[in-house]
Amino acid sequence: MPLPMPEALAAAGSPGLGRRFTVSASATDSPVTPNAEFDAWFARKRRANRFNVARIPFSDLAGWRFREGDGNLVHDSGKFFSVTGLEVNTDWQDRGSWMQPILDQPEIGILGIVVKEFDGVLHCLMQAKMEPGNPETVQLSPTVQATRSNYTGVHGGRRTTYIEYFTSSERTLLVDSLQSEQGAWFLQKRNRNMIVEVTDDVPPHDNFRWLTIGQIHRVLAQDNVVNMDTRTILSCVPFEAPNGPVRNAASPEYRESLVRSLSGRHGSLHTAGHLLAWLTDVKARHSFTRRTLPLSKIDGWSHSDDEIAHDEGKHFKVIAADVRADTREVAQWTQPLIAPVERGVAAFLARPINGVLHLLVHAKAEAGAFDMCELAPTVQCLPVNFRDLPVHRQPRYLDLVLDPAPGTLRFDAVLSEEGGRFHHADNHYRIIDVGEDVPAQDDEDYHWMTVHQLMSLVQHSRYLNVQARSLLASLHTTW
Repeated sequence: MPLPMPEALAAAGSPGLGRRFTVSASATDSPVTPNAEFDAWFARKRRANRFNVARIPFSDLAGWRFREGDGNLVHDSGKFFSVTGLEVNTDWQDRGSWMQPILDQPEIGILGIVVKEFDGVLHCLMQAKMEPGNPETVQLSPTVQATRSNYTGVHGGRRTTYIEYFTSSERTLLVDSLQSEQGAWFLQKRNRNMIVEVTDDVPPHDNFRWLTIGQIHRVLAQDNVVNMDTRTILSCVPFEAPNGPVRNAASPEYRESLVRSLSGRHGSLHTAGHLLAWLTDVKARHSFTRRTLPLSKIDGWSHSDDEIAHDEGKHFKVIAADVRADTREVAQWTQPLIAPVERGVAAFLARPINGVLHLLVHAKAEAGAFDMCELAPTVQCLPVNFRDLPVHRQPRYLDLVLDPAPGTLRFDAVLSEEGGRFHHADNHYRIIDVGEDVPAQDDEDYHWMTVHQLMSLVQHSRYLNVQARSLLASLHTTW
């Protein structure tokens, strides 16, 4: 049975790379793994995966210790990651100076999806994977998500399934980009985001299924199904503008302006050169210094038997967990995790400018960012961190994002962050079509950009942060 495909796309002939990805995104079902079969398989995986994640005292961590001398929480192997202290000094948005714990994981991991054509349409080999910090335990993950320590076998467990497709010198790369992770919790952490195409048969595995990008988009709009690593890879896909049927008919005007924004052929408020100059100016205009320091020496944080917590109850905690999971390379282990104190919010304001959808992007400094700041959503924060502050010191547009006007939400889902390092860390991800209610004006830290401009920048490192990439991937579900 041929794949259901819009007639206009089927007649497109031999598509280029962007068109091939767009064809896959427009195929919202597939005989390879029909939606009903996927839903039953995924529900079965969530029921069948036997796991237990329990908080434990730091003293019960096996293979981890607070190192004598600096108090940093480290692994006995010297691999994986460590929890160290960080001091930041900046004049950015009156933030001043602070100290905090931060995860230091200098090795570059692999986040990769294997793709293969079935009936002329690219399918992604996706995994039902358990992570200890996931709110829903099993989520839809890339073919491979592994740190260097994991895929080189430091943990002594089973080999990472399908890793050979990403390490082979014979691989066919369609997407390959170094991208950052959470700058508030990681110190200069990056992963290699990859999409590798194969033509030969891939050995089957019950934890994996072939899905079109359109099928992934279907479940991306659901709470806590598609994990962060999948989202960041999909954000790097160079889609062309769709010309198939509307998937989101809530607002034809929105969809038309989105297609124009994707195409890059209908103009923009700013040129690419202007945007790059703006970002360079932002970085040059502010002072920002940081230094690592012993975890035992950070001020404003209290260390108990089972957590390191902020004295005002803000930000996050460092906790320890005992994990037991039958489906992982190692069946039982202990590890530290970062646990935010509440659900965050990450949202783009969107509006048409001269008929072309633009997103309001924030140049945001974060403690662990590789190059001081990256482009972030309009609003990205834990609201609890600002509730006791005057309005002028709260994030701009926070009230609008927390209480959007009726009929303005184009994307609205709770999505979790990386469950291998963070415990129940999720954000309310939103794209809000504000129309002309928000002026098409910029200031020194905010600029309006088209989707095409963001897609061009995400092909390179150090531009879009991980929350902005999650929203960019989510935006493509609103075609």
